[in-house]
Amino acid sequence: MNILDRFRLDGKTALITGGGQGIGRGYAHALAEAGANVAIVDINPTTAQQVADEIRQLGRESIPIVADVISTIDVKRMIDTVVKEWSKLDIAVNNAGRVLWGNAEDVTEDDWDKVVDLNLKSVFLCAQAEARVMIPQKYGKIINTASMSGTIINRPQKQASYNASKAGVAHLTKSLATEWAPHGIRVNCISPGYIMTPLSTAPEVAVNKPLWTELTPIGRLGEVDDLKGAIVYLASDASDFMTGHDLIIDGGYTIW
Repeated sequence: MNILDRFRLDGKTALITGGGQGIGRGYAHALAEAGANVAIVDINPTTAQQVADEIRQLGRESIPIVADVISTIDVKRMIDTVVKEWSKLDIAVNNAGRVLWGNAEDVTEDDWDKVVDLNLKSVFLCAQAEARVMIPQKYGKIINTASMSGTIINRPQKQASYNASKAGVAHLTKSLATEWAPHGIRVNCISPGYIMTPLSTAPEVAVNKPLWTELTPIGRLGEVDDLKGAIVYLASDASDFMTGHDLIIDGGYTIW
């Protein structure tokens, strides 16, 4: 097969959690441009619908699904909706997440639970439900969003709960990859560095950009487009011999 054809996703079906904005939206566009039909899962019905409409404008099928991915009931409904619509699930991107900045000694139990539940627990619940569809198919690509923060400690912001949750995602990815490889399922994760998204415009975030840029060997912060090649690679046949990998895309930040 021609190497470029191995990156094509024609006829494949995909879902993306947290697909209504930022990195998730970029992933959705990338998979659709490569040929996949994409379900947009988000807790915000407006943004889910907007991105689903954008995908249809690219000539692919898309459905918006409103779901809280820390709810097993919602996760099951999400999967059931995709299977009802397309009769299969080939690609699942577990991307929903949140961050909390603050001194570790001041983080409340409730704050900790909100971060870890969405960033780590939801990844397990979604992957579990996705695998239950993929195992009988004997095929599937599961791609989790981790972070370079699972490998290094960011500065100047303090974000112990986020760092711990993303380190958990990377190790969970390896664990699931080992269990599900015999079923034809590949499980990998992408660990972005500092990526420019709408969140980056917040004053408390923007003030750190000069330091983050200085600490990045490439000399700039990332754009969502910098992640698109990775998501297509991991979702495609080109990555069939790759599983349990944490793909760090950070402009060299973790080299130091």
